[in-house]
Amino acid sequence: MAQSPLESRVPEQQNLLATPLNALHLELGARMVPFAGYSMPVQYPGGLMAEHQHTRTAAGLFDVSHMGQLRLVGPDAAAAFETLMPVDVIDLPVGKQRYGLLLTDEGTIIDDLMFVNRGEDLFVIVNGACKAGDIAHIQERIGSRCQVVPMPERALLALQGPQAVQALGRLLPGVEQLVFMTGRRFDWQGGELFITRSGYTGEDGFEISVHESQAEALARALLAQPEVKPIGLGARNSLRLEAGLCLYGNDIDTTTTPVEAGLNWAIQKVRRTGGARAGGFPGADKVLGQLQGTVPLGRKRVGLVALERVPVREHTELRGADGQRAGEVTSGLLGPTIDRPVAMAYVAADLAAPGSRLDAIVRGKAVPMEVTSMPFVPNRYYRG
Repeated sequence: MAQSPLESRVPEQQNLLATPLNALHLELGARMVPFAGYSMPVQYPGGLMAEHQHTRTAAGLFDVSHMGQLRLVGPDAAAAFETLMPVDVIDLPVGKQRYGLLLTDEGTIIDDLMFVNRGEDLFVIVNGACKAGDIAHIQERIGSRCQVVPMPERALLALQGPQAVQALGRLLPGVEQLVFMTGRRFDWQGGELFITRSGYTGEDGFEISVHESQAEALARALLAQPEVKPIGLGARNSLRLEAGLCLYGNDIDTTTTPVEAGLNWAIQKVRRTGGARAGGFPGADKVLGQLQGTVPLGRKRVGLVALERVPVREHTELRGADGQRAGEVTSGLLGPTIDRPVAMAYVAADLAAPGSRLDAIVRGKAVPMEVTSMPFVPNRYYRG
């Protein structure tokens, strides 16, 4: 397999951390790579393509225990958390999950995250490579208004694919009642799980927060189901790209705003216009100005399909019809499901309309590409 972009994001390091499933990965023959400071499985013996297709057709089990989990506790937690993001936190009903964006004071993205209103707390999941910085940022900004409680003792598993509900339902009857972006607690063998119906593949599926002491037993119980196979970071990357989902560090970072990234949908109306809760988040003048068109938007994130069968990787230069630089690819590969080279990129705003043609410069050769809408493969979330 060609090097995954995931393998290049963290240099070789000594003293890599291990997730609670490390021994199981090695037993299953995983190829391990450094990622976000952890030793993580990039693929198993069957290979990336087979893992990708298995997740699309059955159910794949992912170890995402490198991610950060934390709780925000206290009567002021929702209002406090809302000051850090352009997102409606206060009105989120109990049991519902939402996508959020931590922003710098310049309106650029520190990290993207998921959070659930559990009634007695907000349960937050942040990216692995960012978790120490995120927790410190949250503590510094709102730690005087609520308790910020990291949960390093929790592992995180993702079970993704159209047959995930059948497999998980055998272990946890009632999980089928969850719909996309909802979550609740379950008991399993005397331990508490918190499960959301969500994920990072574009498929139906679940993310399962489990105490580290039960993580391996739960993983083995899931892998014993006939639908389920273990899936590595390589297929996780190809699945999320076909689903049009951003990878922090590639497609969004502290140089990009939510509007440049095309994440306008994540900014609810109550935070945009009118009313006491409009604005009030870091970089609001810039972000709302970009939304409203009063602040110029120099570039936009777009989807691209190659018109020749040449994969186009991250950092590839894009040129317009005039031969001048027009942007850069941030993620790209041969999409296993769509069976075409696909990519995400930032391009000049005047070249971002679907149908625009650009050239990707691959080893000195121009590969024609066309701007297209995303996702590249339709999402199949279960909404009830």
